[in-house]
Amino acid sequence: MSASARRPAAAAPRVAPARAEVPGHQSHAIAPASVLRGPSAWREAVPAIAALAQRPLLLGRSAGTAALRRQLLADLTAAGLRGESAALRHDCCEQDLAPIAAQATAAGCDAVIAIGGGKVLDAGKLLAHRLGLACVTVPTSAATCAGWTALANLYSPAGAFEGDVALARCPDLLVFDHGLVRQAPARTLASGIADAMAKWYEASVSSGASTDGLVQQAVQQARVLRDQLLLEAGAALADPHGDAWIRVAEASALTAGLIGGIGGARCRTVAAHAVHNGLTQLEACHGALHGEKVGFGILVQLRLEEVLGGNRLAAQARRQLLTFFRELGLPVDLAALGLGGASLEQLQQVCTFACREGSDLHHLPFPVSSTDLLAALVSTTACSDGAAGAGQA
Repeated sequence: MSASARRPAAAAPRVAPARAEVPGHQSHAIAPASVLRGPSAWREAVPAIAALAQRPLLLGRSAGTAALRRQLLADLTAAGLRGESAALRHDCCEQDLAPIAAQATAAGCDAVIAIGGGKVLDAGKLLAHRLGLACVTVPTSAATCAGWTALANLYSPAGAFEGDVALARCPDLLVFDHGLVRQAPARTLASGIADAMAKWYEASVSSGASTDGLVQQAVQQARVLRDQLLLEAGAALADPHGDAWIRVAEASALTAGLIGGIGGARCRTVAAHAVHNGLTQLEACHGALHGEKVGFGILVQLRLEEVLGGNRLAAQARRQLLTFFRELGLPVDLAALGLGGASLEQLQQVCTFACREGSDLHHLPFPVSSTDLLAALVSTTACSDGAAGAGQA
């Protein structure tokens, strides 16, 4: 990793104007009731699961984790539990959730154990929430913090983002087994790093001027998280059995979720996730991971701050992230996301969705039109003087 990438990017004062805090009751779903982490976390989790349920529903999706799910089910059976298996056909979507909810009810299931990536974990959390069941999340990668949070994203059967659902609480148990997570491709950890770094770039601009103490603390934790990832991501990816891997994987999958829990709804996502949501509307982009799209969205957000907000520190941060993301193999332009041949109409579709009414993009401290966003989408690798950067050559 280059010296410039190892240095934390400039902490630009990119905050929205201070606004009065609304007094009154606030509710925070901060963390899972229990977290087990380490090389033998699953083995230690079996008796904890037995204390929560006797007939859990094991939920997964990909063929790549089918053998793993069968083994985990066998472990539960050996402990005296009567597990029921179910598999998603798509992402977390209503067309999948309804029949699986009926299956869980008919089988008398008393818990949902979601085993897989972020969309599987979201589906499991949402099922448990709707059915009033205990919830256990078992991430098989560090690609997102979905195993931690009280939030689920809903998608169409085709994979297009539709909206998010706030849940009553975080999971009852999160099992972050290092052995299980290490089996995931390195690409998933790089994606998780990008997703976790968005906590700083989004929260600092939406909530940096908040007078709420918990929000202030969450924003500063996001800054520390970003710095740690900038410093250790390269070492983590180079050696999945090293200490840096443990710190980076747990930062991406656990600490990022904690920051969202402490900050709550006021510590908001902004343009990076809005861009992700827009990109999911195009089938050609579905091969890109969640964090890969979010990481690209960070670059787009910084470009908007640079061009529309006149923020030179945002330009500096974008240049540093370009180097960093390239070293991690993360996409930094539309072509790398599979959209090199996208038509103007398709890109306008992305921008229209990202700029729709109620979008998180509007938490930026300046107005952004779909035309503005389109210009930022196609110029993420531009130099500060407008010339094409090396990444566009």
